[in-house]
Amino acid sequence: MKSLPLEPSIDPVAIGSRIRAARQDQRLTIEQVADATGLTKGFLSRVERDLTSPSVASLVTLCQVLSISIGDLFASPDTHLTRKGEGPRIHLGGEGIVERLLTARSERRVQVLGATIEPYGRGESELYAVDCDVDVLHIISGDLTLRMTQDTYELTTGDTLSFPGREPHSWVNHTAHPVEALWILVPAASGSGG
Repeated sequence: MKSLPLEPSIDPVAIGSRIRAARQDQRLTIEQVADATGLTKGFLSRVERDLTSPSVASLVTLCQVLSISIGDLFASPDTHLTRKGEGPRIHLGGEGIVERLLTARSERRVQVLGATIEPYGRGESELYAVDCDVDVLHIISGDLTLRMTQDTYELTTGDTLSFPGREPHSWVNHTAHPVEALWILVPAASGSGG
């Protein structure tokens, strides 16, 4: 069996922005990192802009000061792409609504649901709550009424309403036009939504 001959890449791995992000996350200035590592401010600035590459020894010291692992600098980001109309369908109640999960099923920090609400579509007749800390409703297009225990909100294209996730609510499209909306739940709700 013949192995595939791989040519080594001469393109340097761009890690400067991750180093800068780690430094800023620690609320450190370049001067503070320079003092802690023994590297010059100019050198650190060039590293952060990917204009030069640090030696292994410098990189180890830099990572220790920034409390990150070297592996974190080279790891591929955990991404999830959902194309329009391809998210898994979910049904969280109501009539005349198609909801799709737009974030990864495994994502627990946030959950985004895309909703298409048909003319005169409506949520549950009883107010209901969602098991999350923050519920955000953004109207992409159309008009939607959101009813809560004490208030009613008339939302239109471009409006965004944030409220406690455990606040009982329901919704209705009183118009002859469909509504496109996003529900953003933080953190991801366990088996509930919009």
